Amino acid sequence: MTVFDIAGVAGVGLILAAYVGTQFRGLDPTRAPSLVMNLMGALLILGSLAKAFNLSAALMEGAWALVAAFGLVKLALRRR
Repeated sequence: MTVFDIAGVAGVGLILAAYVGTQFRGLDPTRAPSLVMNLMGALLILGSLAKAFNLSAALMEGAWALVAAFGLVKLALRRR
């Protein structure tokens, strides 16, 4: 298993943990912990694609990262 594989698996783990957390009411999907988990997960998966690029996966994870980042920016602006 390469560093790229480990990064990708860790990213999948973060995104799945965030999803499971929201399903079991442990995490609010609109709050920072869930958004950070999704953003970091997507970025790790995108990083793992540097070794074996896949356009559809890159588009999906790029969109996932943008949505999570948008949510974090929205939270930050709301706190001002």
